[in-house]
Amino acid sequence: MTESADTAFLASLGWSDFFASQIEPDEIDLVPLRIAEVHRARLSGISAAGPVRLTLAHKINTADFAVGDWVLADPRTHLLVRRLDRRTVLQRRTEGRHLQQLAAANVDTLFIVTSCNADFSPARLERYLALANQAGTNPVILLTKADTTDDASAFEQQARGLQRDLEVVALNGRSADAAGALTPWCGTGQTVALVGSSGVGKSTLVNTLAGLSQDAAQPTGDIRESDAKGRHTTTSRSLHAIAGGGWVIDTPGMRTLHVSDASDGIGTLFSEITDLAPLCRFRDCTHDHEPGCAVQAAVTAGTLDADRLARWRKLLDENVSNTPVQTGPRGNKISQKKKY
Repeated sequence: MTESADTAFLASLGWSDFFASQIEPDEIDLVPLRIAEVHRARLSGISAAGPVRLTLAHKINTADFAVGDWVLADPRTHLLVRRLDRRTVLQRRTEGRHLQQLAAANVDTLFIVTSCNADFSPARLERYLALANQAGTNPVILLTKADTTDDASAFEQQARGLQRDLEVVALNGRSADAAGALTPWCGTGQTVALVGSSGVGKSTLVNTLAGLSQDAAQPTGDIRESDAKGRHTTTSRSLHAIAGGGWVIDTPGMRTLHVSDASDGIGTLFSEITDLAPLCRFRDCTHDHEPGCAVQAAVTAGTLDADRLARWRKLLDENVSNTPVQTGPRGNKISQKKKY
């Protein structure tokens, strides 16, 4: 490739001035690559020259990298030199783990996938929305299996009420029209990621967007009719080119999603409560029993759903409980869970 062709390809891969500005003068001979696969002992990336298996120094821990990361490497040896700062990062804290688990990096739009059946859960969708908001990505809810219900509009209405100005798309992931419905978020240089429960059609959508042949397609699985739950068919994260432009990251289904380190994301999610809070009589109002509470007044007036307030309180309490705080003398701090 010529230098201009290299530049054009990197731009189509998501490279921007945000990343270019991080290259130091002594790093101009290094090449940028985008991480396409993360495994326990190896990392694979994509550069202007094509797919690359990176050479890792002994001190490198692959758990510190996410699909979608940009890194600099030696063009001759493919030795990974360093990771560039992320523009956005999706991460979550799992049960029994002290550190956050990286899901994807530098994602422009997060497709939150659920289906028009018993899998649809406002409380679970709110958790994904808090994750997306905290990460700095644009959330879009995708309602799959819309062809299996007579009233997909009811699911759409419920979903749109979860967050202000939230985009919601109902579709059949196997349909040829599915990719077209998602075109606004899948342009050249754009990166989308898919999250959601097992069996809701994430891998089907990846196959549709990427135009993967049957041999190269991500495996898909059916769901149980009794409870609309599925089994995991995606076990690792990977980056795929979208047929009409852009890139898509598939992620394994999440059986549980614990909210932590997401106070800003929760505030955005429940903006109707956040907007009312300054009108309360007391600055430290818990919106539970205090006199002059504007939030409780809205519940009484019927302009704020009581169940919505209860879910806000539950997420806020969980976030406080699960988010470690730094304690101890300067330079020797340790993380502990917050206590009430």
